[in-house]
Amino acid sequence: MSALPPIFSQAFDRSLDAQTRILKSSSRLDNAVTNCTKNDIPSIAISPSQGQYLALLCQLMQAKSVLEVGTLGGYSTIWFAESVPGIHVTSIEFNPKHRDVALENTKGLNNVHIHLGAAADIMPKLAEDGKVFDFVFIDANWDQQALYFDLAVNMTRKGGAIYVDNVVRNLLDLPEDGDEADWSLIEHVKNDERVIATLMPTLSTHKVDVSALVDGFLLAVVK
Repeated sequence: MSALPPIFSQAFDRSLDAQTRILKSSSRLDNAVTNCTKNDIPSIAISPSQGQYLALLCQLMQAKSVLEVGTLGGYSTIWFAESVPGIHVTSIEFNPKHRDVALENTKGLNNVHIHLGAAADIMPKLAEDGKVFDFVFIDANWDQQALYFDLAVNMTRKGGAIYVDNVVRNLLDLPEDGDEADWSLIEHVKNDERVIATLMPTLSTHKVDVSALVDGFLLAVVK
């Protein structure tokens, strides 16, 4: 790991401070973070500013149905569930322990349903049941994200959006036998005529490692 140069470290601190200052407090979200830490849930959830951004996207779209692929401890689930009156969140989590903690953190939210199992199995079943979503959030294993994206497009309404997290971070995770990034998801989405998409760079909160500082998400709208 390498440290940030002082000028970048100061800029990062100011940026993070600005993001923190604009956030409104939420006891449910704070309790979820505490409970995740208590239960040794990996510290890989979205940041508070990213959660508020996702909530704003749902408000701008007036989304009523969200599909979340990768629940973890339910932190992002809460952001979605509290974003728009009347919204319903369908979430999928593969790890039983993570789902149990997410159920604890979302207890009392009657607009949340968390499925346990593999997204590659559950998403087709949801499609068979005629489920259509306004917004799909994909934050799960990289090697299946192209599959998740395809399934999501088929389940998202026209004008709906698909958000794939950590796309840039995953591009920086180079294989040991070379320095070629895995561009397959980017090319896959680019060549998909059903959507129009962009990739937005972001600054991570993990500034202790320069390689982990830069991240970004992919946002696609279904035509």
